[in-house]
Formats: sequence, C-alpha cells, structure tokens
Amino acid sequence: MSRSAYYAFLNRKPSRREERDREILRALIWLHQRHPTFGLDSLYALLRPVFRCGRERIRRLMKQANIRSKRHMAYKKTTNSNHNNPIAPNLLVRKFLAERPNQAWVGDITYVPTGEGWLYLAIVKDLYTKRVVGWATSDRFDTQLTLAALHMAVRRQRPKPGLMFHSDRGVQYASKAYSQALGRYKIEQSMSRRGDPYDNAVAENFFSCFKCECAHLKHFMTKGQAKTDIFQYIETFYNNFRPHSAISWMAPNAFERAFWSYAA
Repeated sequence: MSRSAYYAFLNRKPSRREERDREILRALIWLHQRHPTFGLDSLYALLRPVFRCGRERIRRLMKQANIRSKRHMAYKKTTNSNHNNPIAPNLLVRKFLAERPNQAWVGDITYVPTGEGWLYLAIVKDLYTKRVVGWATSDRFDTQLTLAALHMAVRRQRPKPGLMFHSDRGVQYASKAYSQALGRYKIEQSMSRRGDPYDNAVAENFFSCFKCECAHLKHFMTKGQAKTDIFQYIETFYNNFRPHSAISWMAPNAFERAFWSYAA
C-alpha cells in the first residue's frame, strides 16, 4: 500500500450506510438491554418503522454485536381437574379464531415463586386482540382469584351478551360460583378436553411469555414486589408495547384501538 493510500484510509470518513448501521446498532443494543428475551422478529418489528431497514440487516447487526434472545424454560403450571363439578363443552376445539374484540375470552392460572411463598396469578385474555383484559393475584389458589380476574375484564370491556369464555377444567372454573357469575354476565362457558393443554394454548402462550420475559429474569423477595412487576408487565409492557406476530406485530392496545377506529 502506498503512503498516500494508507493516510487516505486513516482519514476516510464512514459511509452513510455505516453511519446508519451504527444508529441501528445503538438502538438494537438499547432494546436488547431492556428486553433481553426479544428475538430477531420482535426486534425487527420494533426497529423497522423507525429505520426503514430490512430483516437481514437486523440479523447481521445482531450477529455482529452477539445479541441473542435470553429465554428460559418455563416451569409448569398448576391446576386441579379432579372434581365432580359439571364440565362445559369445548366450543373452541383449537380453532382459536375471533372476528372482533369481546367475542371470545380465554383464562388460566399460574403461580409465581417469591421469598414469601407462592403468589397466584389469574388472567383473562381476549382471543382477537391478544390483550389481557382482566387479571388478579392472590395468596390463595381458589375460585375468588379467577372471579376477581373475570370481574375486572367485565368492568373494563362491558361485553355484550353472547361472549364465550374458555378455560381448562380446573375446579376454580368449574365451580358453581364461577358458572353462576358467567351466567349473570350472559357469557357462554367452554372448557378444554381432559388432559389436553393445547386446547387452551392462547392462555398458555401468555404465561410462557410472562415467565420468560419477567418471572425468570429476577427473584422476587416479597409478594408485594411480585405484584408490582406483574402490573408493570401486563399493563405497561405486554398490552401496551410488546409486538405480537398474530396481530401484524402490533401491541394489543394499539390493535384494539385500530379495530374500533376502523369499525367506527
């Protein structure tokens, strides 16, 4: 290499593409630090509207910065289907489709370990918008927990008669008190087939995300700390920010607003 070529190389300014790569990389690192479980598609969905970049460019920059999704195996959920209460028919049969909000809801329960013992979490999720419309936490794994989540969902959404609610066969959902509450709200009940978790896959999917993106990333010393983080995860992150592949990589709140805006 000649002397002039060497000094030209040292003094060469980065190209516009290189400068753009640096901007994208800074945003990519910032997102990864805040949301370490996000993979390529989620990061691409968030960066594309800002930088107008392609998926392959994000993949290349992730590889360059050694950015990978930090996901963990989720611990198994807990439920109790050993009871003599009536079982509702399965109205979904894995056809997880809805044409509008508040047409079909799904519900489930999981547990969160803390330094003070288990904290139980029940959710109600809209099948169309993927939004968690109701949720509740409790020290006890009982029907009152699931009822609290249902009451929140009804207060928020004010669904019209004819809504369907689907869950597993757990005693909390098969209890007389829960069935009566659904009847008062004119909500039709549906339950999964025995021993088939895939019949309630949409609710299970939320808990998989919650455990990988929140519960597994930290140890909750107290139940109060866990409740605070659950609130922030559901209301601030999951409903309001997290992109979902099933709804065109939009956040549930934005997708629901877009639906009602278009419907109006």
